[in-house]
Amino acid sequence: MTQDSTAHRNVLVLVAAQAVLGAQMPMIFTIAGLAGSTLAPSACWATLPISMTVIGSMLTATPISALMQRHGRRAGFVAGALGGALGAAIGAYGLATSSFLLFCIGALLTGIYMSAQGFYRFAAVDTASDAFRPKAISWVMAGGLLSAVLGPQLVKVTADNMAVPFLGTYLTIIVLNLVGMFLFAGLKIPKPKPPAAGSPLGRSRGELLRTPRIAVAMICATVSYALMNLVMTSSPLAVVGCGFDKSYAADVVTAHVLAMYAPSFFTGHLIARFGAERIIAIGLVILSAAGAVAIAGVELENFFIALILLGLGWNFGFIGATTMLTAAQRPEERGRLQGLNDLVVFGGVMMASFSSGGLMNCAGGSPQAGWQMVNLAMLPFLVLAGGALIWLWLRPADSRA
Repeated sequence: MTQDSTAHRNVLVLVAAQAVLGAQMPMIFTIAGLAGSTLAPSACWATLPISMTVIGSMLTATPISALMQRHGRRAGFVAGALGGALGAAIGAYGLATSSFLLFCIGALLTGIYMSAQGFYRFAAVDTASDAFRPKAISWVMAGGLLSAVLGPQLVKVTADNMAVPFLGTYLTIIVLNLVGMFLFAGLKIPKPKPPAAGSPLGRSRGELLRTPRIAVAMICATVSYALMNLVMTSSPLAVVGCGFDKSYAADVVTAHVLAMYAPSFFTGHLIARFGAERIIAIGLVILSAAGAVAIAGVELENFFIALILLGLGWNFGFIGATTMLTAAQRPEERGRLQGLNDLVVFGGVMMASFSSGGLMNCAGGSPQAGWQMVNLAMLPFLVLAGGALIWLWLRPADSRA
């Protein structure tokens, strides 16, 4: 009981951080491609700033994990917020000086925050019992509901309130990071103890990757997150390119992010009842439906329905895979496995976001054709994740761990 009362406290802190600090991510994903299209030398590079954020996240996942393993979660989360503030400041200067290079450098540093935010879900289970673990992950992810509302609304208020478009948005992101990092003063997670001489070191990275349950969890997490990013990155460009106002692009992103996090109130309960594998499978089916709706047309309702389904599919697939991963780790492997997992996940997300702009702007003769190409690109990766899950199901139960 004492253990889970501490876990509840930590979950509340992480939910607040997800809401306040997390608001910057829908803000960035709403405007970075639009701002990039005004600065980039070619439309094909419009989404490069988003890709740079993901690259920054991929490159810092292992160092952030190592920092937390040595100095505790709070140190890593504060470092992430400072990285987000610095990235937004450089991005704002890039906008003010019309420098695409500086804008991309700022986006790269924003990846430090994105990487740290990815560990909120792992921190939620550090002090949680086995029974509370899936609910803790789910509730922390549910904190994104507030960020889903706050972020795009801040975009609407700040995008055009200064002479340089979107400059006010990036200045607001600086404030969110500097204010939000003080939330972590309320976090109560013991620092990991240095391993004693002769204590078990756990499996190597190679052994972890060869563990069937861990390998499949990483594949499904990577596919769920990468495909969500692939489509979401291009959606503001597609909405505006198909003749709708950029305020509608913000509304579509709001609906999408709400769908990403709203199911988190019950996803943990569903995982506890039906198992992570079944919830992941449902998530992959919903992601397939999102692609089908997007391909079916470019009316405003198609964008809304497709992006809502995309968020819901991500929620089931990603939270299910995270739960599967944390259940397969040993205490001494926590830092190693979580850093490795996020390196792989954000490596996939980086490739997806980098491909998104090229597919959207350069693979078709019109925004409609580019949007179709983006969604068609989901198919092989859905087959990969579904095949991996079926392979795990077909293995003998005692060989899955």
